[in-house]
Amino acid sequence: MESVWDYPRPPALEPCLRHVRVELAGRVLADSGHALRVLETSHPPTIYIPRDDARVDLLVPSRRRPTFCEFKGAARYLDALLGARRHEAVAWTYPRPSPRYVALKDHLAFHPGRIDAAWLDDERVSAQDGDFYGGWITAELVGPFKGAPGTLRW
Repeated sequence: MESVWDYPRPPALEPCLRHVRVELAGRVLADSGHALRVLETSHPPTIYIPRDDARVDLLVPSRRRPTFCEFKGAARYLDALLGARRHEAVAWTYPRPSPRYVALKDHLAFHPGRIDAAWLDDERVSAQDGDFYGGWITAELVGPFKGAPGTLRW
């Protein structure tokens, strides 16, 4: 078991040892064996996939305003454009991450609550509660997790 309460703050960045796949509307948006994990106290891991392993041809800049992470810097959001349908803010990226997180440059994080399925190896992950955080919850992960109502000030 892996407890999110053992994760550090500021967050740690490490290789993801599992194969990652992201699906939306019958399409694979990303498929990678080279992803990174960001581990932060009280949060399920966030998975960052190299841009080269994602279908960036299906992603367009989002109308959602950028947000700022005190650790990683300014995040820009991406929508998936599949046929005539626009799926809003399914992913985000740090075009100019802070120096400690420079490895996240040219990586995309997909929000598992805004896509049809996210996989680590053959395990379908669950989304972290709430609409802001994009953690990937797996069977070996122990919480409680930040994101649910009443947890935002943790």
